[in-house]
Amino acid sequence: MKTPIVLLALTFFVLTNAISQEQLPIDKHKSTLKWSADYTFYFGGHYGLVDFKEGYFLKENDVIVGGVFVIDMNTITSTDIKDKEPNESLVNHLKDPDFFDVSNHPLAQLVIKSVDYHDATHMKIFADLTIVGKTLPIDFQAEVDYEKKQMTTKFKIDRMRWSINYNSKLRDGAISDAIAFEVKLVL
Repeated sequence: MKTPIVLLALTFFVLTNAISQEQLPIDKHKSTLKWSADYTFYFGGHYGLVDFKEGYFLKENDVIVGGVFVIDMNTITSTDIKDKEPNESLVNHLKDPDFFDVSNHPLAQLVIKSVDYHDATHMKIFADLTIVGKTLPIDFQAEVDYEKKQMTTKFKIDRMRWSINYNSKLRDGAISDAIAFEVKLVL
């Protein structure tokens, strides 16, 4: 007798929780994901863009509590090199197995697991980031602008944690292990 009551209560709890969460899809054409990789021993480096394939926030009780964002690694571009041939060479190199191995891992993904609010518009986000098929936890600060319906953040990751282990043989031309991201997610 207790088992059906427990199952009924559990089912009600799960359905109530699922109904109370709202998915807010991003506008992938207005949202931006900028990347940059600096040289280790001098100023400069490379930077560019990569597009979102899809994404959404999870909203509960009028606050963001989660989300899933899928990145199409085939869209990676370099915006720092203006000459066509060197630009294409860099982009192809970034798609190679020693960087993002795009032929085997065409998608990257960020899944927001939880959010700690500092105030109504500033928060710390805890997420899982999947790149080259490897998922690891990260956290970063973010800010929400409710009037513009957008969230912005800047953060860096250590590419070596994801086994993105390209290592330049030229000491002065070595690329840092840090990859920086500047993200704007727009509803």
